[in-house]
Amino acid sequence: MASPNILICDDDPVVHESLALYLDNDNFAHADAYDGKEALEMVSQTNPDLILLDVMMPEMSGLDVCRELRKTLSTPIILLTAKGEEIDKILGLELGADDYIVKPFSPREVIARIKAVLRRFSDTPSASSVLKYSGLEINLNNYSVKVNNESIPCTPKEVEILYLLASHPGQVFEREQILESVWGNEYSGDYRTVDTHIKRIRQKVADDNAPWSIQTIYGVGYKFEVN
Repeated sequence: MASPNILICDDDPVVHESLALYLDNDNFAHADAYDGKEALEMVSQTNPDLILLDVMMPEMSGLDVCRELRKTLSTPIILLTAKGEEIDKILGLELGADDYIVKPFSPREVIARIKAVLRRFSDTPSASSVLKYSGLEINLNNYSVKVNNESIPCTPKEVEILYLLASHPGQVFEREQILESVWGNEYSGDYRTVDTHIKRIRQKVADDNAPWSIQTIYGVGYKFEVN
């Protein structure tokens, strides 16, 4: 089995050096990018299994890189941020990042987070990982969504939220439940993250003739309703 390939995107050589030592020790392959534009180029060249992406980089910010990657790729992304400001974390997760780590960090913590995210993406799928409703298919095997047989580009978190709701039709999920189910206990941020994702999901899968919809239960959360 090939070693997971990690792309480190950070303008600080010390970050590359320290993480490389720990990645080598755990038999991870890795590549390096030192600015935002190079990060996009290296993603195309190396096809990484996971991307460590610094928020503050020259040429192009990590958030802009994340936004660009999420147009076509579902590759796991962990943001590295020196700011530690809540708004950066929220924005990064809304753009489709899978986790974030605030600098200064322990390389051991980064390796642990990498393993945790990769585990979530490599869990053996089953037939139950595919949900089908009239004109809608949600497939966790390959993180794809189709509406009327047309592929809809969605971020991994959008797919997971839609799958969570659609796998329990009629059940109301509080925002906190959605955060814990999709992001895990590591994230205790603003519930607006959920609202933003739901808004985008609705825009992407909109079909006025569909017998299903995502309903807002005001003051509580959301549910997937099938007529």
